[in-house]
Amino acid sequence: MRLNQTILILTLLASSSVSVAFAQSETKESQQPALAAATDPFDKDQAFAALERVCEIGPRMSTSDGMATQQKLLIDHFQAIGAKAYYQHFNVNDPRTGRQAKLSNLIIRWHPERKKRLMFCCHYDTRPFPDRDPVNPQGVFIGANDGGSGVAVLAELGRHIENMDGQYGIDFVFFDGEEFVFVARRDPMFLGSGYFAKQYAAGRYDVKYEYAILVDMVGDKDLQLKLEVHSLQYAKKLTKSIWSVAAKLGIKEFIVRRGHTIRDDHLPLNQIAGIPTCDIIDFDYPNPKAGNQYWHTTQDKVENCSAESLGKVGTVLLEWTRQIQQLNRVAKKRK
Repeated sequence: MRLNQTILILTLLASSSVSVAFAQSETKESQQPALAAATDPFDKDQAFAALERVCEIGPRMSTSDGMATQQKLLIDHFQAIGAKAYYQHFNVNDPRTGRQAKLSNLIIRWHPERKKRLMFCCHYDTRPFPDRDPVNPQGVFIGANDGGSGVAVLAELGRHIENMDGQYGIDFVFFDGEEFVFVARRDPMFLGSGYFAKQYAAGRYDVKYEYAILVDMVGDKDLQLKLEVHSLQYAKKLTKSIWSVAAKLGIKEFIVRRGHTIRDDHLPLNQIAGIPTCDIIDFDYPNPKAGNQYWHTTQDKVENCSAESLGKVGTVLLEWTRQIQQLNRVAKKRK
């Protein structure tokens, strides 16, 4: 990538103390390798430990101390497992004051020399308040599922990337400002993904993203992942390939049926950047019968999330990545 001035490489050195930043306990820390081999299974317990660790920080709203703490935690974690970490800074108007505020996408990269790349992404900011909570809409919002679950899946998925054979480079992108919203319908959303998409469309990067996969709200206990409508519209081939992998693995939570039409970070990537992007999301939290009652409420907490759900999503993503890397390698040999 030809990095523009808004992307700054981080020169922090990873130490042995951060390679277990997301481990569950001291006992398990000693058993976990710093780097997983590509054939290792996705570890649902490691993913859930990452979710717990992130949520222990508390709210992680854009520009907050909680966000800064989370950023350092992620940088330490990914550098310790062989990745490069970059900030992509950009300025927005703070809805509270109208003044300029600096937000930061976080880009995690493996094999930066490869021009053809895959992207896995999520937003890592949380809503300022649980504004849909019927009792305390100005209370503390943890965002375990909406904000934390995508981070947790990528934290564990990253342990499998460095040693994975294949021709694509891989980026994890953590978008800031997805929910820098204090007044619904007034304040704009998708600030980080919108900025990233515009920079890509303007030719600021000398790489080509073949596909992108967005992971959002995948931690609830009653996981039911249907085909999101915009994903089918803009990235039908990609979306169907992911659900096909899930079917072959026997993971029935990926349901081959049309689901909700969601406005999410995949829209700027599809519409502005032209990157085929699928949104893996379960917008019925806690379940379809109850609807989305936990969304943007104080009930979006670790206790209402599941290691099993994180593990199933991560297992599908890991196998999908292995397969596309292998297919690309075989196709190149045939040429």
